[in-house]
Amino acid sequence: MELEQAVEYFSILGGIGKNIELDYFDDVFSMVKSNFVEDFVKFQTLVSPSYLIETPYRELLVAIARGDGKIYSALRKAKLSESVGEKIVQELVSLNVLKVENSREAPLRVHPKHKLKKEQRSYRVQDKLRFVQPFMRFWFGFVTYYRKDLALGKGDAFLENFEKHYERLRSLVYEQLCDALLVEHYVDKGFIVSSGSYWNIHSEFDILAVTKGKKLILGECKYKDRKVCKNELTKLKTKALESGIKVDVYVLFSKSGFSNELLSNKDENLLLFDLNDLKVLV
Repeated sequence: MELEQAVEYFSILGGIGKNIELDYFDDVFSMVKSNFVEDFVKFQTLVSPSYLIETPYRELLVAIARGDGKIYSALRKAKLSESVGEKIVQELVSLNVLKVENSREAPLRVHPKHKLKKEQRSYRVQDKLRFVQPFMRFWFGFVTYYRKDLALGKGDAFLENFEKHYERLRSLVYEQLCDALLVEHYVDKGFIVSSGSYWNIHSEFDILAVTKGKKLILGECKYKDRKVCKNELTKLKTKALESGIKVDVYVLFSKSGFSNELLSNKDENLLLFDLNDLKVLV
């Protein structure tokens, strides 16, 4: 299997184990139709424990899969009180369905008497919830909404929605692979002590990493069918400036390579990685 196809299959089937036999196809859409439309019932049994497809677990998991993962934002979308929602989250973490990605944002209020700007007063620093298995994220983000149709063998609406929004699904998996690649790259160069996505009141970033030597690395990941150009680097630098982040090294990851202008850039504080670089993780 080609690396690109492996990434796409993993973003859907990752974590299902070895108890299901799969037919592989040339394109991911044929695979999804064969398995999740024509064999829906078999795949629904892989959602474990089975009560996750019922209220209120389903609503919360859908909110996480379809949103940005911020915990209290997801609870609001699922129409759960914080006290009830937090207990359900704890249960899902203990079941290894979800994991918590802690916010690394500093509190806006540095001391009790610190006055915030009006637009900042309602802002809340939040951790994010991530699915442990890509399969579960796919199921609650794409499949479960159409479960009644799929149980009857009707898949047109499901497939149309999947094709329209699939980019969001594989982009997150690509970001996580790129983060692992960056950590591997720095193993012999003052290894990374903290990494992952980063968000604050101003913006969100695919990757923010800190090395043992306190160098700050900021990264952007693009899983697109076109080369990344210099304007992506410019936008990343602008976002960093607006967020007050002092960056030592910028890094761009691209599925489809880079423009000649970026490739000819001699800046030692710029790193470029394409899809083939992920082979070191295999």
